[in-house]
Amino acid sequence: MNVYVRELVSALAQAGVDCTTYTRASRPGLPEVVQVEPGHRVVHLPAGPFDLAKEDLPMVVEQFGDEVIKHLENGPGADVVHANYWLSGLVAHRVKHELELPFVSTFHTLARVKAEGGDPEPEWRDRAEAEIINCADAICVSCTEEESQFRRLYGDPRGRIEIVAPGVEHAFFAPGDKRGARHALALPSGPVLLFVGRIQPLKGVDVAVRALAELRRPDALLLVVGGASGLEGSAEVGRVMALIDELGVRDQVRFVEPQPHHILSTYYRAADVVVVPSRSESFGLVALEAAACGIPVVASAVGGLLTLVDDGLTGYLVSGRDPSRFAERIRSILDNPDLAASMSVRAADRARRYTWSFAAARLRRVYADLAVHELIACT
Repeated sequence: MNVYVRELVSALAQAGVDCTTYTRASRPGLPEVVQVEPGHRVVHLPAGPFDLAKEDLPMVVEQFGDEVIKHLENGPGADVVHANYWLSGLVAHRVKHELELPFVSTFHTLARVKAEGGDPEPEWRDRAEAEIINCADAICVSCTEEESQFRRLYGDPRGRIEIVAPGVEHAFFAPGDKRGARHALALPSGPVLLFVGRIQPLKGVDVAVRALAELRRPDALLLVVGGASGLEGSAEVGRVMALIDELGVRDQVRFVEPQPHHILSTYYRAADVVVVPSRSESFGLVALEAAACGIPVVASAVGGLLTLVDDGLTGYLVSGRDPSRFAERIRSILDNPDLAASMSVRAADRARRYTWSFAAARLRRVYADLAVHELIACT
């Protein structure tokens, strides 16, 4: 989500939309305002202790909202407020009513979607999201699959639904030399599987580990790029480490700390297959970035991944969470160089359709349209 916000706001600024991103000050010494580029500034606002855990953020939403409204009233103001994630949606809902601004929401994840994937959220989060949906003038989703899922779980919203697909920065994420990438990362010459993402149950790194074991290829390596996240993150790391020992693949799994976004392209290019075994996924930016680098993806057949991966052409979609089925699809790519090469070409070609400038153009039209329409009234 951080990548999404940064890249999309940057594209909006480059298209001439003056943008301010409000975020909570998470460490001491941060300047109140950072001018990222012409037309794009980030404002750090005080709200609770600096080291507040993600699970405790709801308790500072009201304070954060107070600060946002104060800054808007004392500053240049705004023509529209766009929230990313449900916590920001609660703040933007207040802003809409207190400052009479159009309200756009991008949820990224939703409680009912996560519950369907086996990751239930507190009931009060579901109520909060329903409140946001009831008053949002526009709700942005990433693809037609996410729109269908939204309507199935929440019905038709009172505001409009807009499909605004994320993009990829093709200057960074493009096909490159695999041998050079592996040399840069000090990787062996055998098959390399790559998992990129937060280590939490939702993302399914355990499925990737089990699939590696199912391959029965002692020369294969699984790279896990990412760190523990959320309340269950640390416990999930411990569970995955125990699983690695149980399956006897300790020497075949390498953990890498979260990397600067642009550096990820080297990891993608070094891989033979990128594995995305998420329980739910509104879009799947990792799958798109891998495809842009020409790397076949083996992914769960859920959410936006259904739109991103052309099954059998750019990679494979796997229904369910059976590691042996993931292993079967991974093996097909590893054992068939011609198939892997054709998937690589098709994946890179498919990914070229997604650009941040196109996403920004879609949003500009949404913002302009909302500015001349009557706002949705809460019921």
